[in-house]
Amino acid sequence: MEKLKPKLFSVMKTYTKQQFFKDMIAGMIVAIVALPLSIALAIASGVEPQIGIYTAIVAGFVISFLGGSRVQIAGPTAAFATIVAGIVAQNGMDGLIVATIMAGIILIIMGFCRLGSLIKFIPYTITTGFTAGIAVTIVVGQLNSFFGVNIAEYIHEYGSPIETTEKIKAFISCFSTWNGTALLVGLGSLAVIAFFPKLNKTIPSSLVAVVFASIVVKLWDLDVATIGSSYSNLSGLPQFSVPHVSFSMIRSLLPSAFTIAVLAAIESLLSCVVADGMIGSRHRSNMELIAQGAGNIASGLFGGIPATGAIARTAANIKSGGRTPVAGMVHGIVLFLMLVFLMPYAAMIPMPAIGAILFMVAYNMSGWRAVAHTLHRAPKSDIAVLVITFLLTVIFDLVAAIIVGFVLATLLFMKRMSDVTNIRGWEYLDNYEEIKKANENYNEDTDPDHIRFKSVPPNTFVYEITGPLFFGAADKISDIVSTIKKGDIVILRMRSVPAMDETAMHSLENVYQICRKRNSQLIFSHVNEQPMSVLKKHGFLELLGEENFCKNIDEALAHAKKMRQEQSGSLRIS
Repeated sequence: MEKLKPKLFSVMKTYTKQQFFKDMIAGMIVAIVALPLSIALAIASGVEPQIGIYTAIVAGFVISFLGGSRVQIAGPTAAFATIVAGIVAQNGMDGLIVATIMAGIILIIMGFCRLGSLIKFIPYTITTGFTAGIAVTIVVGQLNSFFGVNIAEYIHEYGSPIETTEKIKAFISCFSTWNGTALLVGLGSLAVIAFFPKLNKTIPSSLVAVVFASIVVKLWDLDVATIGSSYSNLSGLPQFSVPHVSFSMIRSLLPSAFTIAVLAAIESLLSCVVADGMIGSRHRSNMELIAQGAGNIASGLFGGIPATGAIARTAANIKSGGRTPVAGMVHGIVLFLMLVFLMPYAAMIPMPAIGAILFMVAYNMSGWRAVAHTLHRAPKSDIAVLVITFLLTVIFDLVAAIIVGFVLATLLFMKRMSDVTNIRGWEYLDNYEEIKKANENYNEDTDPDHIRFKSVPPNTFVYEITGPLFFGAADKISDIVSTIKKGDIVILRMRSVPAMDETAMHSLENVYQICRKRNSQLIFSHVNEQPMSVLKKHGFLELLGEENFCKNIDEALAHAKKMRQEQSGSLRIS
């Protein structure tokens, strides 16, 4: 069983001074990458810019210290932007802090319950759909900043837009106020972000973009909104504070907290898997969930927003030489120093440059190639799940998208499992010439369970059950009941049944009761381990008698023949 032990405690046994210097350099580089991203993601989430840095400092340090990965870098990510903005708009910062702490508690419970491996059961179509949807909502949310559109008139008349559709309406209705200078700054920043990596892959292009845009706006005194003109209070350090909590608040925020926890688990464990492939290591998924929970609780208590493992920052850490959690802890410390000494300069960053950074974040996370491939290759039902999840994310919110998408995917899965479950009765040959012709080219198979051309006693019927017997397919057993006549022997051949549930057990009990009423006999052939354990727990083995559970079909037919030995009539051949 996987150990619940932080990776830091394991790697320190063989830690060297050389690796410490590599981790120091990697941590500083990742902090430089994280600074503009943390500010931009905080703005996209509808909170003050510095709160994104608070999150990266506190959650980044705690998650690296307790995490189950050697190289995971945590902080605010784009996946949370939509749901965080919705919580802030409806419940304020106190509501967001409570939801973040609740999500952290849920993550810790998931880790201690060892649910890390269950995250793989989240369908690919759902993650692809809501990820693409989040990317669209981020782009829509930054259109005003990128184009320099002033929506004050819309806010005065309708209030601040919260939903994506409201943001689109506000943008379109106020588009006449667009600022050409702001658009040029945004386009220039976007060009730097897109093309600078081709010249230099060491320096983060987002940092170059904000520095470049800030200098241009400042030197030419351009009429462009900046962080300083848009947000009044950028100073201060993270402060420990326990939010006011009520039962009604917990009840209303529970769906959002659960969504945050699921998103954090999915994204952090995906990031761990990617990192494992890059460094040839293996993460501890349950310990990582506990660390993510602790990091989110700490982030909430220090006024931050939800955090999770960030794939891009984790990859930057690996490429910079980071190989232990020390790099992630250094990243948090360096960000703290940047907050103290550089935050006043952040006020100079133009809002169009922030919009450009988020446009690129949205492009990178959208997975449009995966979406296009799925739309082109996948079955129509899977495409429907993806599209519905995407549309619900954009039009409504992430909570509705995940719930509806998961329900649809589950129903689809049950339908497919039900389709592959089949109950088929044997066909019987009574004509000797047909039997002789069928056997002419037949070589006896060594498999004692082979179904071809077995001798079947009179009034004996064999039913071949294929596939899992669960509530979605258990009704098919009722087809057997309608064929049972007085004095029949019914053999249920279950070698192709891997599992069964309570509903299927109830259906089999119904078959047994019908057999009793009609003075018929029920025999089981080749029952696998899981179905047999279910039958034993229900006392069905004792009820029917162990002699009526046979190892294979030949034994079952011999048992049926023994029951018929006192009766007259020729054998039928199947």
